[in-house]
Amino acid sequence: MEKFIEIILGFINSTGIAMFFVEGGWKNLIMIILACILMYLAIKKKFEPYLLLPISFAMLLINLPGAKDELFVKTLVEGTGTEGVAAEYTYSGLFGYLYYGVKFGIYPCLIFLCIGATTDFGPLIANKKTMLLGAASQIGIFITFIGAIALGFNALEASSIGIIGGADGPTAILVTSKMAPELLGSISIAAYSYMALVPVILPPVIKLLTTKKERQIKMEQVREVSKTERILFPIIVSIVVILIIPSCAPLIGCLMLGNLIKETGIVPKICETLSNSLLYIVTILLGLSVGATATAETFLTLDTLMIFGLGIFAFAIAAACGVLVGKLMCVCTKGKINPMIGAAGVSAVPMAARVVQQVGKEEDPNNFLLMHAMGPNVAGVIGSAIAAGILMLLFL
Repeated sequence: MEKFIEIILGFINSTGIAMFFVEGGWKNLIMIILACILMYLAIKKKFEPYLLLPISFAMLLINLPGAKDELFVKTLVEGTGTEGVAAEYTYSGLFGYLYYGVKFGIYPCLIFLCIGATTDFGPLIANKKTMLLGAASQIGIFITFIGAIALGFNALEASSIGIIGGADGPTAILVTSKMAPELLGSISIAAYSYMALVPVILPPVIKLLTTKKERQIKMEQVREVSKTERILFPIIVSIVVILIIPSCAPLIGCLMLGNLIKETGIVPKICETLSNSLLYIVTILLGLSVGATATAETFLTLDTLMIFGLGIFAFAIAAACGVLVGKLMCVCTKGKINPMIGAAGVSAVPMAARVVQQVGKEEDPNNFLLMHAMGPNVAGVIGSAIAAGILMLLFL
């Protein structure tokens, strides 16, 4: 009988339920609640569901007591992590093996390849001046970088936090995985949460910095872009940008290759695969890998709260910088540029451009700004990759 009771007690003590009552178990409970909230936002409110759903579910699984030892095992490589030697880790378990795609920067680059195959660079080519608006929005990244340094983060961590202002999830994940992997869960969730809140964040920024008269400005229809221009654009951008900033080669190269595949039209099956199957496969693998890093030990810290605060600051400043440069361009062109399109310089494609279109229609139902806003929106994708390359070039 005593043996039987001992076996039963041993079984009970080995369950995840019993682990909730050991020291620190309450942190796991909080993380599980947070994961359920994120799942609710993804399912019910449709906040970036393609990525937030796998991220939140992996976050749920990894914080169930005892499950981490089966799903994501992180082991310090012997001889590293000592004085003067950078720590290296090996990973095992289902999520651990998937995480190598993040560690080596494979998933973000593949997503950029797929984004390139689904993105129309035509509005940017037709109105090249809008590239300045995409570049202006990246100022938010560097302002936030300075703010993060002032709050006590080191240069690598500050770079990872600042990149949230680019409103580009894959870029944020790539930079963080290389520069501050311990912050990956917090930064990824912040980045995708704020990307989902583009319709909430952008309109107040736009209305604060523009007048009703400016918001009602109608722009001339963009010209038709030739097939030759569409094919030459990704080739020229790749050569010029990578020669200047070699560290952004993986992101820019994949983005431009995807677009070149789309614009040539000679491999439609590959383009279709990139636009659909591969994009969704890589997205769920990326989401599971990122969610698995959001453990109670790394997420429930003061740093996480500061990251979320700095993230929304970065987003708002990026949009504001785009609008302010848009106002300057409006003056220089004698009212031919609607400054609102500068807010689309954040690279949340195509959501930011749609928000600008919606705000414009509220002021004048006959004002159509979508294609004009797509120029800075696409430029923002390129700009965020360049900004990431600059930060990695400076601090890695």
